Amino acid sequence: MAKIIPFIAVRPTRDKVCLVTCRSYEEYGTAELAAQLDFNPLSFLHVLKPAYTNQETVSFEKRYRQVNQRYQDFKIENILIKDKKPAIYIHKIVTKNQVFTGIIVGTSIEDYRNNIIKKHEETIAFRVRLLKEYMKHSEFNTEPVLITYPDDKTIENWIFSCTQKLADFEFSTTKKEINYLWKIDDASEVNWIQNIFEKINTLYVADGHHRSEAAKLLSEENENKENTAKNYLLSYLISENNVKIYEFNRLIKDLNGLQKEEFINKLDENFIVENKNQQPFHPAGKHQFGMYLDSEFYSLILRKEKQLFETPLESLDSQILYETVLLPLLAIKDLRNDERIEYLSGKQSILELKKIIDEGEFELGFILFPSNINVIKALADGDFIMPPKSTYIEPKFRSGIVIYEI
Repeated sequence: MAKIIPFIAVRPTRDKVCLVTCRSYEEYGTAELAAQLDFNPLSFLHVLKPAYTNQETVSFEKRYRQVNQRYQDFKIENILIKDKKPAIYIHKIVTKNQVFTGIIVGTSIEDYRNNIIKKHEETIAFRVRLLKEYMKHSEFNTEPVLITYPDDKTIENWIFSCTQKLADFEFSTTKKEINYLWKIDDASEVNWIQNIFEKINTLYVADGHHRSEAAKLLSEENENKENTAKNYLLSYLISENNVKIYEFNRLIKDLNGLQKEEFINKLDENFIVENKNQQPFHPAGKHQFGMYLDSEFYSLILRKEKQLFETPLESLDSQILYETVLLPLLAIKDLRNDERIEYLSGKQSILELKKIIDEGEFELGFILFPSNINVIKALADGDFIMPPKSTYIEPKFRSGIVIYEI
């Protein structure tokens, strides 16, 4: 039984929302970040990066408190205002190629502990602790965890009905995406959708594993039992069929001392290797890989006799590549921290991968076939953990649209 709750959100005023909201801080390059902070005084980036104006270097705790102070300034200046009563929010994101629609709510951290909300990615302890401290001292969260629920016609029809009304927010971004937000604060309607989710046995974290773990740590530190906000996690619930999953392709800096012919011969032990010359190759299914080396593309198809898998993890393409190539041939053990490997989202074209390698910093590239939601669920159900950078999942959220105060 999945528990969801409404909450009293803080949001930008309708006339300022398109100026306030921003992409996740990490997505901005140095020049773009500087331009946003210099020329848009309403950008939520001023909250996320409060020390920008004087370029001071401060401790994590001091910076997090500055984030909170700047956040309070935005409220005092009526850039952000607090809703008057608890609500849930329907958020629709229209991109060039897809429409994402989901429900922003609080989900139970107790459900997360008890594996009603399941995960499939490993987290880095240091990063989790930093996020926990960030939430603790900033006292808000504005990036919901992306959580999937089973396709449900009743929920789909309800969302469709709600979204026929005039949206509270409707704005476009410089990425040519259109965002809509509807506030649902009728108590009977909120109670109805809560009852629907109580009938769902399992939810799955699609994106936001570090935020989930950080929120769990923060709730465990909660000495003020009256602060129930810390018992819930800001979440975006979306139907399984509405997420978009891309692969992460691999860029490798060298062949670990091997010559090209020697490396390809070693690949032949596990794969049927075919030289595609200048023809870009993208895998058409599982257990196929593309490779770019020395200005040529190759197809790698895992040999049938090697496709004897006992677990969902063993059959995962990113795990196969790690166990057959990256670790034994290229001596890349730590996929997170080895400086010889970097990752390129499958949203980028193969020609972008080719261009990066041709520039000379990398010698080799691998192109993977994207996973799907059933693979993620099978891994989560079996308590398996994906290798780092196995999936790039959309939608991605803008900061400052809906803020959950802790």
